[in-house]
Amino acid sequence: QVQLVESGGELVQAGGSLRLSCAASGGTFGSYAMAWFRQAPGKEQDFVAAMIWSGGRTYYADSVRGRFTISRDNAKNTMYLQMNSLKPEDTAVYYCANKLGSGPIPLKLYEYDYRGQGTQVTVSS
Repeated sequence: QVQLVESGGELVQAGGSLRLSCAASGGTFGSYAMAWFRQAPGKEQDFVAAMIWSGGRTYYADSVRGRFTISRDNAKNTMYLQMNSLKPEDTAVYYCANKLGSGPIPLKLYEYDYRGQGTQVTVSS
């Protein structure tokens, strides 16, 4: 059973940067794909970014493309989300997720096999 633990969320001013981490235990990320999602208060869970573990191909939501970067460290069994030029609308709980198998990258969190508990990111204006 893979367990995912996010960290790195905090309060930051608009224009600032944060790096979120997602560490896996009880298994490895050597499955199909990893992704980040976020959920703002009163809103649905939104896809942020994803990476196919084999090959490293990445995908981004239009709202974060050019500002956020998804990456990984195989040796540390950890995935990252570097967030730059943060905006107040980036405020949300951020979740990492792990997808087994193959196929198109799912854009809904419930389609992933494992997910973390989330880390809060708050961007002040």
